[in-house]
Amino acid sequence: MAEAAVIKTSAPGSLMLLGEHAVLHGNRALVGAIDRRIQVELFQTPENVLEIDSALGNYRASLSSLEDDPRFRFVLQAVRQHLGAIPSGFRLKIHSEFSADIGFGSSAAVTVAVHAALMFWLEGIEAAPEQLFEAALKTVQTVQGRGSGSDLAASVFGGIVGYTIDPDFIPLEVSIPLTAVYCGYKTPTPDVILRVEQLKADDPAKYERIYAEMNASAQNAVSKLRNHDFPGFGKILNRNQELMDEMGVNTPELQIIVNALQQSPDIFGAKISGSGMGDCAIGIGYTDLKELEFPVHHLEITPTGCCCHA
Repeated sequence: MAEAAVIKTSAPGSLMLLGEHAVLHGNRALVGAIDRRIQVELFQTPENVLEIDSALGNYRASLSSLEDDPRFRFVLQAVRQHLGAIPSGFRLKIHSEFSADIGFGSSAAVTVAVHAALMFWLEGIEAAPEQLFEAALKTVQTVQGRGSGSDLAASVFGGIVGYTIDPDFIPLEVSIPLTAVYCGYKTPTPDVILRVEQLKADDPAKYERIYAEMNASAQNAVSKLRNHDFPGFGKILNRNQELMDEMGVNTPELQIIVNALQQSPDIFGAKISGSGMGDCAIGIGYTDLKELEFPVHHLEITPTGCCCHA
C-alpha cells in the first residue's frame, strides 16, 4: 500500500521585476510569482530521523543531531526553527519544476513550501501569509546573512507583490506573460550585493539618486498594472534597465539579451531580473529569440501563491 503524505504544499518560483538592490535600502521593489513550482510532501515516520528525497540527492540524519549539507541549507534551517515542536521523525519529498541553476527563486520557493508543510503539520491549520513569510525570512537571513525577502513575498502571496523590507506588501492578482532568457552564468547574489555596496560607498549620491528613481518606478508600476497598462509598464522596465547598467551590474551577454527583447515587436519592455552580473533578463510578452544562443523560457505570472493540501 502506498505511503500517504501527512501534508502536501507547493510554492511558486519568482522573478524580480523592479527595485533590485534599492529594496535593501528601504525602497519598494516589484517581484512576480511564476508558473513553475516546488512541491513538498511530508510523511510522518516512526524513527526520530529526518529524511530528504529530492533531485539534488538524499539526506538522512537524526533529528537530535542534524548534520549540515550544502545541498539542503534552507530546508535544514527551516526544520531547525521548528525542532522543539516536532513530535516524530519525518520524510520530505521535494520536487521542482525548474532547475536551481537558473534564477527563478528556488531557494525562496523551497523555504516557503517546507515551512508551510511543517506549520500545517504542527498546528493543524494553514499559517497566515504574514506568519509564513516571517518564518521563511528568518531562514533565508540565517543561511545567507542578508536578504530582502522579495522573492519570499512572491512565493507566499503569488501574483505580483509590491514589497518593502518593513515588511509591507501590495499584492496584485495579475497574470501576464514573461520571456526569461538565461545568459549562461550567474554570480552569487551576496557577491553582487557586496560589489554594489562598495561602489555605493565611493559615490553615495549617485546610488541614492538611482534608488530613489527605482522606488518611484515601482510605485508607478503598481498603478500601471492595476490599470492593465502593459505598454506603460514596459517603458518603466526599459528605463530601469538603464539604471541597472548605471549601477554597474550589467554584462555584455545580458545587454545582448535585453536588446533583442526590447527590439522584439511582441515584447512591451525588458531588463535584467535579479541582482545582475549574470543570470536572467526578462521581457513582458512572449518571443522566441531564435537568433540568440541562450536558453529561452516562456513563463507566466501566476496569481497562485503558496498552497497547502491536507
